[in-house]
Amino acid sequence: MREEALEILFKYLKTDRMIKHSYAVEAVMKELAKKLDPGNEEKWAIAGLLHDLDSDVTGRTPGVVCEAHAITSVKLLKEESFGDDEIYRAILGHHDGKGVERESLMEKSIYAVDPITGFITAIALGYPDKKITSVKTKSILKRMKETRFASNVNRDAIRSIETTGIPFEEFAEISLNAMKNISDVLEG
Repeated sequence: MREEALEILFKYLKTDRMIKHSYAVEAVMKELAKKLDPGNEEKWAIAGLLHDLDSDVTGRTPGVVCEAHAITSVKLLKEESFGDDEIYRAILGHHDGKGVERESLMEKSIYAVDPITGFITAIALGYPDKKITSVKTKSILKRMKETRFASNVNRDAIRSIETTGIPFEEFAEISLNAMKNISDVLEG
């Protein structure tokens, strides 16, 4: 299933930064599934991998509202005969304003995972070595309080992870460790 998802990802998404972001969201979603929905790690990971599939197609700019974003991703996946309603709803739910009430743990999780991966990347870029492996969980907690740092990041979305029963500090650690586990891909 992942190989097919990767083929679809590379068919539509060409921007290196967005591909790395997709890998980061995939990694964190997979780790969260181990805790919240054991046995469904692959489905959660696929939703994460493909959540921004349409970014190059729609010309979406991170932090800027794009009405077609997420809706176009689901449309593309349906055209490719790939995915299911759970994945589609998670993709639609990761982005505000798509008329999807986030109900499932996957939908709630991807909404929080999407911005935290960018936030962790922003923290890493502020370090002299610019490496995710240099970031510490305490840095994430500290930077969350600094509203001028990465001011475009939706901190409320990140904190919404607590609706799944996972405390924010644990979420920050899970997310950071998942990203560190693929740092060779994210930093390459």
